Amino acid sequence: MTGRERVLTALSHEEPDRVPLFIGTSGVTTLLEPAYQRLAAFLGVREEPRRWITRQFGYVRMDEDMLQRLGSDGRMFAPGPAPSAVAGTVSETCLVDAWGARWEKSPGSLYFEVMRPPLKDAILDDLDRYPWPDLMAPARFEGMAAEARAIQRAGCASVCMSGVNIFELACVLRGMDNLLVDMLADEDFFAALLTRIAGLQTAYLRELMRHVGPYTDVLVMSDDLGTQDAPLISPEDYRRLIKPHEAGAIAAVKSGSDAKVFFHSDGNIYPLIGDLVDIGVDILNPVQVSAGAMADTARLKREFGGRLSFNGGIDTHHVLPHGTTDDVRAEVRRRIRDLAPGGGYIASAVHCIQPDVPPQNVLAMCDEVKRFGKYPIAVA
Repeated sequence: MTGRERVLTALSHEEPDRVPLFIGTSGVTTLLEPAYQRLAAFLGVREEPRRWITRQFGYVRMDEDMLQRLGSDGRMFAPGPAPSAVAGTVSETCLVDAWGARWEKSPGSLYFEVMRPPLKDAILDDLDRYPWPDLMAPARFEGMAAEARAIQRAGCASVCMSGVNIFELACVLRGMDNLLVDMLADEDFFAALLTRIAGLQTAYLRELMRHVGPYTDVLVMSDDLGTQDAPLISPEDYRRLIKPHEAGAIAAVKSGSDAKVFFHSDGNIYPLIGDLVDIGVDILNPVQVSAGAMADTARLKREFGGRLSFNGGIDTHHVLPHGTTDDVRAEVRRRIRDLAPGGGYIASAVHCIQPDVPPQNVLAMCDEVKRFGKYPIAVA
């Protein structure tokens, strides 16, 4: 099978020739810059000038020769930046994003952090005066359809990085502490902010699908909803205040395409998985197996495998950074046994691969997916 055929077969809950692999298909399935540099040096691959998926998180857009070498079955594409009156790079360690959030990188840190939430002190009336970015600018979509078609013609699954998140973006703009207080003490502001964000992003998704819907196999969106132990907020508050907005965004995707919706949320979100299925999520990523109930991937498959596909599950908390290559191969086999029978699984690491992961372990992971992941899966 081609990579695209393999991915689409798995997402139809049928068994392809082997388990598909996503590495470098999105920010959450790629490597951080130092990890990518280590891998390229280990392989003797000449690095191209660095390209970013998300600059403030250090997510690397991998070079095509590396994607081919590792055997990734998908390729990402994304719209251009949204015009904004406030965005800009202040320095190598400071940037302001299109939404007006100021990000800074401390010495020795891998990531930029939000140091100035622009709506930290806002009141309800300020939302009408805020300089929201122009998500619908025509220039954002130029060339996207041709790029997506080229990916499909090359035999790879086309993976659209939408950049959409709703609750998480509200946390960035307001500050997580303030936003969680709003939920309890100023629900009118909380609801108005999420409604404004969701309205902008849902309209943008409709326009995005008008341009690339027919050529999009998978669309990536996210909302980090979990901590290590439990959802960040109660399931009841999620269902009342956030779920309807996510449902509207996903409906916009599905009304304009046959794309499968890939939803990223870290943490133990087990109590919310049924809700995500309800609103049309097709693929759950990253299946953070180091977080509470997410560790039991066999249980996840039993309970949700008929309605949901999984991407991820290969542990980046312990096994990839600290295990031997044999440990990594055993981890890959475990997750394939649990999640791959009957289709519905795309293998990848849990979230982006960190700099403490040895290159040998990255290669062992990719190789074992291709070696052990051949159907029929050996479940014994």
